[in-house]
Amino acid sequence: MTTTTDMTTPDISERTAGDPEQGDRTSLSLEYDLSHPPEKVWRALTDPALLAEWLLPVVGFRPEPGTAFMFRTQAYPGWDGTVHGEVLEVEPHRTLRYAWHVPFAGAPLDTVVAFTLAPTPSGTRLTIVQSGFAPGQQRALGGARYGWTLMAGKLTTLLARTS
Repeated sequence: MTTTTDMTTPDISERTAGDPEQGDRTSLSLEYDLSHPPEKVWRALTDPALLAEWLLPVVGFRPEPGTAFMFRTQAYPGWDGTVHGEVLEVEPHRTLRYAWHVPFAGAPLDTVVAFTLAPTPSGTRLTIVQSGFAPGQQRALGGARYGWTLMAGKLTTLLARTS
């Protein structure tokens, strides 16, 4: 099922799929219409300094297949605050896909995050898909949905203030 959510930011709209309340409990999909060209959005997805501003501080990231990297954030009980990644696919200005491994104590999360960019008359349609949640990871899926929605707002703010 796809739903549309109104956002207060004028250049972004969000559609979601993979809603656990609707039966899809293994992935989430979010779509955003951004009023910026794909090249600018791509830079925000692949430049480590920009990633740190809207997503998380990253160590070792390069948009090259096979590159291992790590996002870091604040730790909390049961999680050391790291997300381990490996770049799986790169098609400049169109597709970026990477493994997303979170070493939660007792229930590690092994998923794949894919960003797809498509040019539109007004900018770029950005689709974010995170797939591979196990049936018992509904809390993690809900947390991911919350996190990506929050981060997309930060991405929109970043894109509006950078050239």
